[in-house]
Amino acid sequence: MVEMFIRRKVLSLVISIVFVLLGIMALMKMPITQFPDIVPPSVTVTAKYTGANAEVSANAVALPLERAINGVPGMTYMSTVTSNDGLTLIQVFFEVGTDPDVAAVNVQNRVTTILDELPEEVIRAGVTTEKEVNSMLMYLNITSADPSQDEQFIYNFTDINVLQELKRIDGVGRAEIMGQKEYSMRIWLDPQKMAAYSISADEVISSLQKQNISAAPGKVGETSGKTSSQLQYVIKYKGKFFEPKQYEEVSHQIRRERNHPEA
Repeated sequence: MVEMFIRRKVLSLVISIVFVLLGIMALMKMPITQFPDIVPPSVTVTAKYTGANAEVSANAVALPLERAINGVPGMTYMSTVTSNDGLTLIQVFFEVGTDPDVAAVNVQNRVTTILDELPEEVIRAGVTTEKEVNSMLMYLNITSADPSQDEQFIYNFTDINVLQELKRIDGVGRAEIMGQKEYSMRIWLDPQKMAAYSISADEVISSLQKQNISAAPGKVGETSGKTSSQLQYVIKYKGKFFEPKQYEEVSHQIRRERNHPEA
């Protein structure tokens, strides 16, 4: 067979051209999801320890997670990055051809076994496990023709209306927006005033957690099933804070609680 292709160079050239044409046709018609895997799939575990630096995050968060994840089926190696903002990012790489869905489930099962060992702040913020293949397919630039819309508005509009739709596309493992510009409220504490009123940062955080909530107060006059009620009133709660003045009044609430403690 080899000698035939060597002697008949024209036949070899024709067969090569046919294979090239078939490859070009397949490249134009074949969906991206059916392309062969050329890079190993990976699973990313993300945890946030608010207020911790890189060293504390490495010891309190990354170390327990690494011990639990190490040895998961199909794993080749993993890399861990901790930052001074309390963010811990663990990437677990698997052999080429490993099903990313199965790998994500196996990693998530390992993470669940050690959640009790993590700090309470990390558990409250949540530990996320996402599958991905380390090959960036596309970048999208979203702009607005209206000059009154700033970068923060475009970011949040994209986060609410565009990003979720992109994640639903078949074959998209991960979609994210570069940079963080979500709507939020940053609270600056005055150390001198806090010392004058003997208020600690923990008290401010505790008061915010009690007041800045989306509560479900229930109803008044709701029937028990045995007796009927003609009038029912749904109790509405003001919900979370949206104005800076509402956050400013938190310190007044703390002082009132100190002056009039609950019995």
